[in-house]
Amino acid sequence: MAAFTPNPTAGPAGLPLEPTQEELLLRKSVSAISRKYGPDYFQKVVDTNASPSELWKELGDAGFLGVHLPEEYGGGGAGLSELSMVLEETAAAGVPALSAVFSAGVNGTILAQHGTPEQKERWLRPLAERAAMSSFAITEPDAGTNSFAINTWAKPDGDDFVINGMKYYISGMEEAEFVLVVTRTGTDERTGRGRLTLFIVDADADGISRQVIPTALQVPERQSTVYFENVRVSADRVIGQVHHGMKAAFAGINAERLLVSSICIGVGRYALDKAVAYANERSVWGVPIGTHQGVAHPLAESKIAIESAKLMTARACALYDAGVNPGESSNMAKVLGVDAGLHSLDAAIQTHGGNGVALEYQLSNYWFLLRMLKIGPVSKEMVLNFIAEHTLGLPKSY
Repeated sequence: MAAFTPNPTAGPAGLPLEPTQEELLLRKSVSAISRKYGPDYFQKVVDTNASPSELWKELGDAGFLGVHLPEEYGGGGAGLSELSMVLEETAAAGVPALSAVFSAGVNGTILAQHGTPEQKERWLRPLAERAAMSSFAITEPDAGTNSFAINTWAKPDGDDFVINGMKYYISGMEEAEFVLVVTRTGTDERTGRGRLTLFIVDADADGISRQVIPTALQVPERQSTVYFENVRVSADRVIGQVHHGMKAAFAGINAERLLVSSICIGVGRYALDKAVAYANERSVWGVPIGTHQGVAHPLAESKIAIESAKLMTARACALYDAGVNPGESSNMAKVLGVDAGLHSLDAAIQTHGGNGVALEYQLSNYWFLLRMLKIGPVSKEMVLNFIAEHTLGLPKSY
């Protein structure tokens, strides 16, 4: 595929006041593909427990899902800023691509930054060239947001490691070719915290089983409990260094927060567009309902929230692409993006009245996706803890 030229003005020195022609073309192209499918297609694949494979393939073949990955491995050579635009536009068309967050976004970024040349050739190239599906497994029910308390162990056995344990709420395992698994390989004697290591594991490896978690989510990606029973992996599947896996994992975790923000912003745009159209068309007492401030003001507030979240997310992506520590900015962007998307979706449902929860109006079916993304990855409460401690200098509260 042809390489995408990154915006030369982006970076810590400042953001351009207007999008470049290349950025406008990227958004327009992604939107044109995504709107061919739209909310009807999205609901159909959800209702039939199918995969949005046609949309996924078309976006992948056009190079959009690997736009941020290195050219030498089949990617577009751009940055997270461009992938953020891709995910925002797909969501704004009513087809939020959650799979792209953890597959190309999280795993692709981790492999690009921390994989060996051999790992990149074997596992990164399929993500870049054909948008192969993968999954990421870190969450455990007894650890929650405290990743250093996880209890899935990888113990040395000769030249290999053997993994035993359980992961919870893991997305997309039913289609994944491989999964990046965060495991405990030791314990810090001073703090009691786990020493963590990141492995590449084939999704169909002997000893892996899974059970789907029934949820209220209306998305194609299923959530699963994944069990690892004597799963053997070779040492060349360690990403980064043994005991230091979180350094590699956080490259993807920070990217994940920004891409989640982009999806929520996109869904917020989708909902706001529908609400504005309805408020102009629906007439009560002889005037469009949008005439009334009780209807108009929540929609205006949604627009302000969306544009604010877009600015923060763009800034955070630019800092990420420039190699600046993205912890503070990515956390802030995640909170703003989710809150803006939820505000817009709720205002759109309220604008539609009873029709807001009628499935034919295609609004309420997105609610639990955004509500779930407020909980994870990383809850709003943990973001506030981070900002209080690391930005404001307040005592650690947890």
